[in-house]
Amino acid sequence: MRLAPGDIALIGGAHPHTIADDPSTPPQAVIHGSRKHVVGDGEAAAGAQRSLGPRTYGDGLPGATIMLRGACELRGQAGARLLGMLPPLAVVPAGPSTRAALDLLAAEVARDEPGQDAVLHRLLDLVLVLALRAWCAGPGAAAPSWHRALADPAVGEALRLLHERPARRWTVAELAAGVGMSRAAFAARFRSMVGEPPLAYLTGWRMTLGADLLSDTDATIAAVAREVGYGDAFAFSVAFKRAHGVSPSAWRRRAR
Repeated sequence: MRLAPGDIALIGGAHPHTIADDPSTPPQAVIHGSRKHVVGDGEAAAGAQRSLGPRTYGDGLPGATIMLRGACELRGQAGARLLGMLPPLAVVPAGPSTRAALDLLAAEVARDEPGQDAVLHRLLDLVLVLALRAWCAGPGAAAPSWHRALADPAVGEALRLLHERPARRWTVAELAAGVGMSRAAFAARFRSMVGEPPLAYLTGWRMTLGADLLSDTDATIAAVAREVGYGDAFAFSVAFKRAHGVSPSAWRRRAR
């Protein structure tokens, strides 16, 4: 995949990949996580290793291509839902919606000042969100149905209600009234745009939140059940096993 100046390549998951000026150019450095390993020896390897400043490496010769590399660790099932909307490699062409944020990030990377990590993390978050938004709006993007539905005034508002208040005992009639539609018209519109009925979507979202609470907190299964809208641990456990194939306690053991 050819990248032009200002393009952003979104690589989902831990897929090994190579960046080069030409496919036939042998790699000069290998990056595992946050560690950089120089391949071979000689002048090319020495240039790849040379530090040009904080977080910056390369030969620094005139006309050199400058690339920014950032890694975002998205944990849990909510993160998996986000990664699931991307192909293994998604390229966002350069454009006005991302250029300013990239310029800010490039300028901050070259600095070494107090609070640097906080600034860089927030700028990287900003670039990621802008890149995802630009990719979903681009031609040929296979964005998930729920993402497209967010732009619909009625269905988008219903999704926001479900996301913000998952523990509420929602009914289709109540959601329809909240967005100013009849029950039948709302149910049909939601299903056509999202791909499943409103309460089925709510169940899936509750299972996503429940899985992350089991992994990231020490809350009891009963407390997690109440947090995501179930009156008792048994009902939550039945729904959870149906969604994830294992019981909540087994999920927690495996996650840890």
